[in-house]
This record gives sequence, C-alpha cells and structure tokens, in this order.
Amino acid sequence: MIILTYFILGGIAFYLINRKKDAATARKSYTKFGTYFLIINLLFFSIVLKPLVFRYLAVLIIFVGFFELLKLFGKEGFKQKGFFSVALIVFTFLAAGFYFFSGLQKELILFSFLVLSIFDSFSQITGQLWGKRKLFPAISPAKTVGGLVGGALVAMVSSLLLSPLYGGTLFMSVLLAAGIVVFAFAGDLSASFYKRKFDTKDFGNLIPGHGGFLDRFDSLIAGAAWVAFWVYVLNF
Repeated sequence: MIILTYFILGGIAFYLINRKKDAATARKSYTKFGTYFLIINLLFFSIVLKPLVFRYLAVLIIFVGFFELLKLFGKEGFKQKGFFSVALIVFTFLAAGFYFFSGLQKELILFSFLVLSIFDSFSQITGQLWGKRKLFPAISPAKTVGGLVGGALVAMVSSLLLSPLYGGTLFMSVLLAAGIVVFAFAGDLSASFYKRKFDTKDFGNLIPGHGGFLDRFDSLIAGAAWVAFWVYVLNF
C-alpha cells in the first residue's frame, strides 16, 4: 500500500513537472518515468516472489557495469590508466558488496531497496519542483540541494514506516537508511564524475530514458554495498 501511494504521488508530481514543458521534453520525461516504473517493479517482485532471481539480476547488473566502465575507457583510447585502475578497484569492492547484499534475508533486501528507490525517485522529483541551488554543477548539473534534502527526508520518514521489514529498532532503521542515502548519493555522484572524466553523458543506451545500466543502477550498487557492510562487518 505504501509503495502504491508513492507511485501515485510520483506520477502526479511528474505530471505537474511536465505540463508546462514542450512536447519533446515531456515525452522524454514520461519515457524515463515509465521505464523506471517497469524496472522498479521487476526488481521489487523478484525480491518478493523469487529472491534467487534478484541475485541473478544483481550478477547481470555487475557484469554489464564492468563492461560499461571498460567501454568508456576504450572509447577514449585507453588513456588515464591510473584513474581507470582506481575506478575499477572501487567498483569491484562495491560490486562485491552488491553481490553479498543480494543473498541477504529477503525482508532486509526489500527494506533497503525500497528506501533507496524512494530516495532516488523523490530526490529527482523534489529537485525539479524546488531545486534551485546546484550542488556539483561541474560534475552533475542536475543535482540540487533541494533534491538531495527532499529525497533524503522522504527516505528517512519512509524508513520509519518500513522498519517492521528490517526488524530492528526505529533508531537502527533510520541509521541504516541514512547510510543507504549517503552511499547511494555518493555512488551516483561518482558515476557522474567517471563519465565527465571520459567526456560522455551516458554509459550507454540500453535503458530508454536512462542510458546504460550504470546510469540507472549506480546508486543501487553503492547503497547495497553499505547494507552488506552493515551486516557482514558491523554485524548489525
């Protein structure tokens, strides 16, 4: 019920955002929203109905992500080897965390996935509605203070509502959610920085309205890595 409510609110927000835009821009935005809706539902139902399918999808995302990193590196003639090596090491650690995350208890995966998805979607919505001050214009021009604060607040409140899935105290639920938000944002920003270093807008064009796999799943990989660290290292 909570998820349906969020999708309805998101749909209304996208309508309000796009109603004054030109037809081509609005069409692109609705394509992005529709694709996002399908992806979120695919991942959501794979977690709920068949967690093993979610693990397979995680492996697919990881391998395509490695390919997209390498593709941009090769596109620039395999220059900036030092930067690419560091990026590859960081991605390897995050990807390992994402893989271990995909094997956690179903309820914890679902809690984390929902918090992250809510942050991701509402940071875009609040950013377009109220975002004026840009955070890192040279790296990611679309990110604003309003978007970050708005998305984080909605995600934090949502973590309280979703805390029964996690099974811990309300404080621990919020703490886990805060880490998810920080890592998700850092993962998204890092992916944007990587693209700027190789002077490209998207990692690919596999996902309509979004670009490549890393354009869509960068925050998921990083946020999931935090949850794996929370469980396997911090033992919470």
